[in-house]
Amino acid sequence: MNIRIGNGYDIHQLVEGRSLVLGGVKIPHSLGLLGHSDADVLTHAIMDALLGALGMGDIGHYFPPNDPKWQGADSIMLLKQVVELVHSQGWQIGNIDSTIVAERPKLKPHLKSMRLVLAETLAIEIDQINIKATTNEKLGPVGREEGICAYAVVLLLNTSS
Repeated sequence: MNIRIGNGYDIHQLVEGRSLVLGGVKIPHSLGLLGHSDADVLTHAIMDALLGALGMGDIGHYFPPNDPKWQGADSIMLLKQVVELVHSQGWQIGNIDSTIVAERPKLKPHLKSMRLVLAETLAIEIDQINIKATTNEKLGPVGREEGICAYAVVLLLNTSS
């Protein structure tokens, strides 16, 4: 098979005293995401989509949340390791489409910065990654501003054919 598709999802709770990092970009906000690493839900969803397309599990397998080694880890550094794995298996990224779901803060002003950081990290062109931002229309835990979640879909192309 010359192509593979993977999807990813992540959600983290919003709390006081943490930075809000999405797509490797620090976003000004009164709350941040709680997690063992920097809790960057967008980057985590992309990593899970990449690993899923490879049929190689999820980020918890490679970066277990109970391992002190990953405490406070920069998710962009973790993503670099996943990208190395993708390339070592003979695949390259065709494109990524992703969605962040958050009531606040407004993310539109930060989307291009996120795309730039992620494109550089993933060794792809900026037009190969799309990031959308939406709200949950005040429904559920994301709608009540208890957390932020992200979805990602990735297309991988086989480089060994």
